[in-house]
Amino acid sequence: MAKRDYYEILGVSKTATDAEIKSAFRKLAKKYHPDLNKDKDAPEKFKEVQEAYEVLSDANKRKTYDQFGHAAFDQNAGANGYGNFGGFSSSFGFDDIDLGDILSGMFSDSFGFGGSRRNKNAPRKGEDVLYRMRISFKDAVFGCKKDLTLDLNETCDECHGIGGFNEKKCSECNGTGKVTRQQNTMFGSFMSQSPCSKCNGSGKTFETICSKCKGKGQNKIRRTITIDVPKGVDNNDQIRIKGKGEAGINGGANGDIYVQFIVEKDNAFTRDKNDLYLEVPINVSQAALGCEKEIPLLDGSIILTIPAGSQNGDKLRIRGKGTTTLNSSRVGDLYIILKVVIPTKLDKKQRKLFEELNETDLDNNDIFKKFRNFFKK
Repeated sequence: MAKRDYYEILGVSKTATDAEIKSAFRKLAKKYHPDLNKDKDAPEKFKEVQEAYEVLSDANKRKTYDQFGHAAFDQNAGANGYGNFGGFSSSFGFDDIDLGDILSGMFSDSFGFGGSRRNKNAPRKGEDVLYRMRISFKDAVFGCKKDLTLDLNETCDECHGIGGFNEKKCSECNGTGKVTRQQNTMFGSFMSQSPCSKCNGSGKTFETICSKCKGKGQNKIRRTITIDVPKGVDNNDQIRIKGKGEAGINGGANGDIYVQFIVEKDNAFTRDKNDLYLEVPINVSQAALGCEKEIPLLDGSIILTIPAGSQNGDKLRIRGKGTTTLNSSRVGDLYIILKVVIPTKLDKKQRKLFEELNETDLDNNDIFKKFRNFFKK
């Protein structure tokens, strides 16, 4: 099945700004995140949205996509599919893409049009890592310290990331990293070029391969990192831990760790941005007469005055008792939603009091008058 257009996936135009693309991505990522959306097709849609964003949020990749479409990132395409453009990494982000790779991928090397290849010995940044962290509602509001444990590729301390000892020029390609072959056909003689299989395109070999990393230059190490969870993080908010991701290659910088927060629901409180909501039950006499009621907070309690004549669903605001957000230090408000609870079982004394109350003119208010007038008309 043909891939959908990345702009169509995010629901933006081809002239969309970076801010519009980011905003569209955040909304769709929240909508289809597998931890929040249990539909069977949610994981695939989430992956599709993330893939579209990772291209369109990068100026170079977006320009490449606008020019060549999906073919620019199709690793499986052959000579007729514009292959060899590089693709999506297994963790987060993309391999670097340059114009030389694109042009060389447009024409098969077997026809002698191969362009310049990426320098295998050039420094390359390590892979970024996405880590999803589940935290409590309270920790999200007030912030906290958390440990995250990851298995990361780190530079081998035995060979210092080189992969071996006593480096020498590859005898197969004479240090060029490429092997040129001549192919004779009925149309004439053609030259083709491919990476050297002996040195894997690096142009160098070693007298002794490092036994610790098996020549890879990196080892998988389990690390525990303590991070500060900022106050006010919300579902799907992300923070970046710079330089703590996968080790770079050939001396390149380490990648980054992106921590995405999954906030657990609270039994009592709900949240809308920087405002908090709490439903508080009161009985009919408290609603009619008013009262003072102790209201629990996430960090203590307060005494709230409930006015006489309160109705079910009334909203009372307590200023400055909400939360902040990741991008704003402004503290929101706490809203108390009153829920008037009608008793379902009465003892003899309660029943007698309600019967006496029922004999009074409780219907003498505007709500009952409007109701009666409606039927009179």
